[in-house]
Amino acid sequence: MEFIIDFDRQMFLIINGMHNQVLDFIMFWLSDKYIWIPFYALLLFLLIKNNKRQWWLVVLSLILLVTLTDQISVKLFKDVFLRLRPCHEPLLEGMVRTLNGHCGGSYGFVSSHAANTFGLAVFVGTVIRSKYRFLLPFLLIWAALISYSRVYLGVHYPGDVIAGGIVGALTGYLLYLLFLFLKARLTLADKSKN
Repeated sequence: MEFIIDFDRQMFLIINGMHNQVLDFIMFWLSDKYIWIPFYALLLFLLIKNNKRQWWLVVLSLILLVTLTDQISVKLFKDVFLRLRPCHEPLLEGMVRTLNGHCGGSYGFVSSHAANTFGLAVFVGTVIRSKYRFLLPFLLIWAALISYSRVYLGVHYPGDVIAGGIVGALTGYLLYLLFLFLKARLTLADKSKN
């Protein structure tokens, strides 16, 4: 275990040490959750467009997805493992580069950004993959870039974002299965009424 933690720390120092002005700008904005609001609106539009009759189930599923990925990453991981973020780690004092002095909360395992974005990527990409085959790979790359930005910005170790991505992807896929089940039940109920 010590080897894994040390390797994670070394990988963090390599990624966090590769700074330049262009990447600083890109990574800062990639990591900002508010800049993605128009993109989230587009994804919601595509989901509703492809599930018009059950639009409310789409909205409910997304709310449940974000709530679950966020709460799982905090309550089942951060509050349990208590692993300091690299920018709070005394062993790395003076070695971590952050932008604008932003570090975040004390603990970083697992990354909520990674859990949320990978959960969204898997859920949205699988729900509408029959209409938009390219979307799932695109969304996975998008989630990976956002996760990478968290390491670049000094607020997470690579292991934090990898574990967060796995938690998010599993949650997104399980919610996709639940969505399919509920959608099928609703469709059957509609047919039996007619």
